[in-house]
Amino acid sequence: MELQSFKKIYHINRSSRVKHWFVFFLVAGVIVLFLPWTQNIKVKGTVSTLYQEQRPQQLNSPIPGKIIKWHVKNGDYVQKGDTILQLSEVKEDYLDPMLVERTRQQVDAKKGVREYYQAKVGTANTQLQALIAARDLKLNQIKIKISQLNNKLAGEEAELTAAENELKLSEDQYNRQKRMYEDGLVSLTQFQQRSVAYQNAQAKKTAAENKLAQTRQEIVTVSIDQNATIQDYNEKLSKTEGDRFQSMGQIEGSTGDIAKLENQVANYQARQGLYYVLASQDGQVVQLNKAGIGEILKETESIGTIVPDKVDYAVEIYVKPVDLPLLKKGQTVMCVFDGFPAIVFSGWPNTSYGTFAGKVIAVESNINVNGLFKALVVEDKTKKPWPPQIKMGAGVQGIAILNDVPIWYELWRNVNGFPPDYYTVKTNTGATTNEK
Repeated sequence: MELQSFKKIYHINRSSRVKHWFVFFLVAGVIVLFLPWTQNIKVKGTVSTLYQEQRPQQLNSPIPGKIIKWHVKNGDYVQKGDTILQLSEVKEDYLDPMLVERTRQQVDAKKGVREYYQAKVGTANTQLQALIAARDLKLNQIKIKISQLNNKLAGEEAELTAAENELKLSEDQYNRQKRMYEDGLVSLTQFQQRSVAYQNAQAKKTAAENKLAQTRQEIVTVSIDQNATIQDYNEKLSKTEGDRFQSMGQIEGSTGDIAKLENQVANYQARQGLYYVLASQDGQVVQLNKAGIGEILKETESIGTIVPDKVDYAVEIYVKPVDLPLLKKGQTVMCVFDGFPAIVFSGWPNTSYGTFAGKVIAVESNINVNGLFKALVVEDKTKKPWPPQIKMGAGVQGIAILNDVPIWYELWRNVNGFPPDYYTVKTNTGATTNEK
């Protein structure tokens, strides 16, 4: 009688299905090895924005001042231009409530001074014209007098010549009359008459010579007067011209002072506008640093932050240097946002649940302090839109999509320690660019 245990252990006469299952799993494994596998790089990042003005904006005090009124509180939504708080002045240079008006009065006073000097310049110009006219008139008179004296001199020179001729004639007659008197041919009376005529001729010549010398002296005197007149008027003109230039310098100085004071008026008016701290854009006010009334703010001191409510979101991902050559502009990145459920299949990210597609638009060439390179990813408009609930600074896990390869190739690549294949970016024209 056979034992029951023998029947249970030995199945030599029974047919086995192990071979069928082995063949099935072998065929299935070979088929799986030829299934497509998407190579990828897993990176981490944060939600950011494309534009600087859409980032959280810090509110700073433009001037030192004392808080006298708050218009918002933490969490309030404001529009661009809304008043955040009101300040009062704390610097002694600006405490005067009539500062702008008084500075304008200084401007008006300076303008009055400038107008005075402008009038003085006008008077100096009139004086210059009058002096020039008087000088020309005086010189013309002197020239006329010199011309008259020259004519008089010519006449007197002619008179002197006539007197000399007459004297010569009288001298000849006198000498003949003397000889005739000595010879007894004429009487003494006749000789004395001729002698008197000769003396008269000498006197007439002497008078003509004196008259001529006097006229010449008058010409010299008038010439000296002419030079003195020119010198005198030149001094007067120089003095008047100097006064005019001095007034013109005062005008320019007053113009500079006016410009400086007007600049101060503009600065004071602008400073008064800074007493109200305004919202720089639409958004939510958060992280207010000051509380209550009467607190003192320093210049450029932080007041709080405005988080914009309209943001073109982007994702900043950080890539290791070893993976940097695999990341290119236009490359697809699947994003998993913190707080949103996702089921991710490593080799098939396109079939994962809860992922959102993006495109790389820029890769920075400078490494950061953490030894990573930053890339910027934006929403792929052709795919499922990103969730509107994401916020600035939220965490993101990114999967940078590389080439599709068979599973056997991916296993072989990992066993041999080879890097993933470089990604091929499709351009708008349908052409491809292979990165090798």
